[in-house]
Amino acid sequence: MSQADCIFCKIVAGQIPSTKIFENEYVLAFLDVGPVSDGHVLVIPKSHCERLDQAGPEVMAEIAKVLPVLAGGVQKATEAHGYNLLCNNGAAAGQVVEHLHFHIIPRHSGDGLFSHWPAGQYPDGKAAAIAEKIKQNINL
Repeated sequence: MSQADCIFCKIVAGQIPSTKIFENEYVLAFLDVGPVSDGHVLVIPKSHCERLDQAGPEVMAEIAKVLPVLAGGVQKATEAHGYNLLCNNGAAAGQVVEHLHFHIIPRHSGDGLFSHWPAGQYPDGKAAAIAEKIKQNINL
């Protein structure tokens, strides 16, 4: 997706209205227009990148500075018992807008959201094989 077609870039540019809760030179946070719960906030870098693994360290550093404070503020304001912090990367992971964004979703005990985690188990040897492949693809 090009920056010109990106709905979040249009929000950053002021071409599409949003209910902002925080803004600085690098980061914008606003209420999601399709909230999962009251107070559902999206936190985005103002510069366009599509996925977490494509964001530069400076972008992630700026997000890391404000994300914990924003999450705490959302939880306090909504009187939530907890919150989910989600970042979907790629269509297969549920990413709808191709601009890096983090969801802060306030949670209340018994709200029924995300009630099932489909955990599995690795057969013998598979965890080690996957771990080795991942290690080979990390370039730090």
